[in-house]
Amino acid sequence: MWSQSKSHLLLSLFAPILSSAFYLPGVAPTSYDVGQKVPLHVNHLTPTVAQDAQVHSVFSYDYYHPSFHFCRPKDGPKDVRESLGSIIFGDRILTSPFELHMAKNESCKLLCPEVKFDGLSSQFVNHRIWQGYNINWLIDGLPAAQINTDDQTNEQFYSPGFLLGDINSDGQSFLHNHYDIDIEYHRVAGLGTKEKYRVVGVLVHPSSRKTKVSGDKADCSGKDIVLLDGTADTSVAWTYSVTWRESSTAWATRWDKYLHVYDPSVHWYWLIYSAVFVILLVTLVSSILLRALRKDIARYNRLSMINMDDFNDNGDSVEDGIQEDSGWKLVHGDVFRTPNHPLLLSLLVGNGAQLFVMTGITVVFALFGLLSPSNRGFLGTVILILYTLLGFVGGYVAARTYKSFGGDSWKRLIILTPVLVPAIAFSTFFLLNLFVWAKGSSGAVPFTTMLLTVIIWFVISVPLSVAGSWIGLKLPVSIPAF
Repeated sequence: MWSQSKSHLLLSLFAPILSSAFYLPGVAPTSYDVGQKVPLHVNHLTPTVAQDAQVHSVFSYDYYHPSFHFCRPKDGPKDVRESLGSIIFGDRILTSPFELHMAKNESCKLLCPEVKFDGLSSQFVNHRIWQGYNINWLIDGLPAAQINTDDQTNEQFYSPGFLLGDINSDGQSFLHNHYDIDIEYHRVAGLGTKEKYRVVGVLVHPSSRKTKVSGDKADCSGKDIVLLDGTADTSVAWTYSVTWRESSTAWATRWDKYLHVYDPSVHWYWLIYSAVFVILLVTLVSSILLRALRKDIARYNRLSMINMDDFNDNGDSVEDGIQEDSGWKLVHGDVFRTPNHPLLLSLLVGNGAQLFVMTGITVVFALFGLLSPSNRGFLGTVILILYTLLGFVGGYVAARTYKSFGGDSWKRLIILTPVLVPAIAFSTFFLLNLFVWAKGSSGAVPFTTMLLTVIIWFVISVPLSVAGSWIGLKLPVSIPAF
């Protein structure tokens, strides 16, 4: 009795320590004190739905592109540490000069001295406004968003990003140079009686205002909008205001307002449609097979009642007749017939198995909540790592398939399995990346990142694939007789 109560006591003492020491990736909250600085990071500018479909763009641009003339930190923008998947998917996260302090409101704060847009910069920015480019910020891992409304359900949700500018009724593009930042926070208990605060929502309401600047002070009461003249210089002052609001939203559910699904009933419709279609196909094929097999079984039953000895020398002809009647069943022999290009087929089967297992494990990770949206690019990183580590599966399946075909070019198989398909994919990606780089887009993957990916592939995946192929070739293969 004493030992049982003692174990319960020890468990109650160490349970908080164990629970605080273990957490899933991307679910460790950051708590702030009142007045503590909350970093605001900037990401690349991305295109959305353009005013005119003919000017829609697919290229993203770096936030500190010279033509945008955004304010820079005093010591220059610095890269924020990103994952491999985040970089490959185009994120370019940098520091910013914005100063946000927990639960401290700010009103019309000047971000930096006035900047001047020359004619070329004005034309560049105006064109990006017509293309519907969005500015993307990150505050405590949450994307700064605007409130959108679903036209079908009238449900409001947070849409990441906010417009660089807009088009007025006269067809003129104007620049958003003032940002009203609304940040929602949630109170949590800290150590002792001290309360902590966590960021649970970020909204930005951009506007265009001709601001009067006097020293380091700004007057945001102006009503005129900022129009960039493509033929002359235009002075622009960047300003922002910050409002903190307490929210009942817990930190664990802060992403719910961002993850909106448009018209979920459509998914149910296609699910039911696919299920009915599959049932009809299975029923049709089953009825055809049963009808054919019923006739064959009846014929076999009649022939089994015939005594072959009664036919004397004609028994062989009867057996030949039976074989001819069931000739369509001889197709089973083609299943094990060696194809024209066994090596190529084996390579594709091996890489397909590798991709299939990678997809399955990724889905399992997602079901267990390990792929949190707080970790930007974590999904891409997991996919790359899993596909690299599963090179053993690809090599093993390719070797077993090739050996079942009786192939003898096993050296070529071992070399090509981890190289051929990835080389084709990488070459295509590299060629497309050259076009993106030539366009000056921030979406171009840096050369160092691509080199790192190649090194990871040859150092980890290739040896694992070779090991899998070697084991697959060593094990015996049983081929059914036909």
